[in-house]
Formats: sequence, structure tokens, C-alpha cells
Amino acid sequence: MPTALPPARYDAPWKAALRHAFPAFMAFYFPALYAQIDWSQRPRFRDKELAQIGFGDAPGGMVADMLVEVCLRDSAERVLLHIEVQSQFDASLPERMFDYSVRIFGEYRLHVASLVLLADEDPGWRPQDFHVGALGTVLGISFATAKLLDYDEGELFAANNPFALVTLAHLSSQRERHDADALLASKLRLTRLLYERGWSKRRIIAMFKVINWMMVLPEPQQARYWHAVLKLEKERKMELITPLEQWFMDKGWKKGVQHGLEQGHEKGRMEGWREGAAELLARQLTQRFGPLPQAIRKRLDRASMEQLEAWSDAILEAQSLKEVFE
Repeated sequence: MPTALPPARYDAPWKAALRHAFPAFMAFYFPALYAQIDWSQRPRFRDKELAQIGFGDAPGGMVADMLVEVCLRDSAERVLLHIEVQSQFDASLPERMFDYSVRIFGEYRLHVASLVLLADEDPGWRPQDFHVGALGTVLGISFATAKLLDYDEGELFAANNPFALVTLAHLSSQRERHDADALLASKLRLTRLLYERGWSKRRIIAMFKVINWMMVLPEPQQARYWHAVLKLEKERKMELITPLEQWFMDKGWKKGVQHGLEQGHEKGRMEGWREGAAELLARQLTQRFGPLPQAIRKRLDRASMEQLEAWSDAILEAQSLKEVFE
């Protein structure tokens, strides 16, 4: 019987990928708009400011919202790109895009271009506009969209753009969400693919982290994945896992062997991995926010592997310890 999977994580991986390779994102999903942007002017990410103008958690599977300031090629005008990645059907999306566009324009007094990447599983859902009117007055918005389901899998495997790989990871996470072994096989295939693109070490490591975050596996399959990655590192002579991470993994494995003598091999191994992950997260939190309160250390000691992974993802965006654990 297939192993049940924990929920996929999309938000942090998509945001990390967008920040790492934003021009590639535009070239892959919105090539006509990409051609109108002056890429000699560095894009400015302003999505942190969205919360300051009243943007809360949106319903309906919106997994990433970004605000990016760019310069147009012909006019030198600066415009704001409001980008949404939407993973589920949501009838309120068009109205929400209109509302966000009006509020962003009101705050910054810059023209706003709204873009939606539809990452849901309904091939027929393709919202593109929202309009309301009365007595000759019409208000509304039309926005650009791209749909992940429109991309051919064979072409994605052949494409050199990093967002072809992100698309494959997202689609695989959806398609194989009920079969842990099938998702493990896909995750390993995409990880091996990283080395075949001729990318820089920085890009390989960035995309490796995106794949690992997004394609969430149960603990037994994730342990098998880590061991396959370590073997791949030796073959390719490139570290995907940092020495610190590897040290904690090795430490966790040794603890697992000891625990296994008392609790059974598999259970003990998983507990060792969990303890190693908790220690690694404590080290990362201390480096980012300073010495940890005793209450936080106790939470880490009691946490499940899924909780530890969720908190690790939260470090990417959090500005305080409180934000990590909320």
C-alpha cells in the first residue's frame, strides 16, 4: 500500500526560486513581458512591503505573492510587477487581483502589471480579468496568466531554464502526492538533472534546495533521499549539503544506531535523524537571532520532523523568533 505523504510545501520554494532567478522566471512564463524590461537595471523586490499596506494571508491556495520593481526598456519608466502563484482553484482570485492592483497603485503611485501563474490541477480554469460597472462607468483589470499544466513534460526535461525544473517539481508533487516511493523516484531524477544543465554551483545548490523543500517526503523516504544525495555528491564532486548539515546527519545516524538497539532499527534511525535536525535548526536559529530561550529549545526537543522542517522554511522570511514559530 502506498505510503501517505505529508502536505507539499510550495510557498517558500517558489519565493526562493523567484528571488534567485527572477529574469529566468519572466523569460520562461511571460516571454513577451520579459522582452519589454530593461534587465541592465537590477529588479528591486518590494514584497516585504505588502504586509505594511494590509495584505494578509490570502485564501484559496495562493502560495506566493511577490512585488518587484523593474524598469521598462523603451520608456525607462519604472513599474511594479505584482506576481501571484496560485496552486488551487479560487473563484475570488480575479477580484482579489483587482483589489491588490488598486491598493498597490494607491500606495506607490506607479503603474502596476499583474501576473498570475496558475499552478492548480484544473485545466479549464483560466481567469484573466475582473470588471464591474454601472451607469456607463466600468472598473476592472485584465491580467497576464501562465498555466503549469500547459507545459509538455518532455520539453520541460529538455529545457535549460531553472523554472522548467521548478515546474516539474510542482507538477510531480501534485501528481504523486499519494505515493511516497513514486515521489522519491521523481525527486531523485530531478536532483540528478541538476548536474546535466551546465549551471553554476550557486544555481545548482539553489535549485537543489527548492526541489528538496517542495517535494516533501515521509521520513523513511527522505532518509533514503539524503543517502542518495551524499552518493551523488561524491560522484559529481560537488557539495549540495553543507558540511554542517552533513555533520548533523552523520551525528543523527550514529544516534539512530544507538537508539535502534533499544527501539528497533527503523524507529531508532528516524529518532536519530530528528534529533540531528533539531540540533541543526537550533544552530541556524542562534546564528540568525542570537541565544535561544530555554522555552524554544524545549519546543525543538519535542518537535516532530514535520514541525522542524516547517520552522526551517520559516527562517527564510522571518524577521524574529516569534515569526518563525507562528
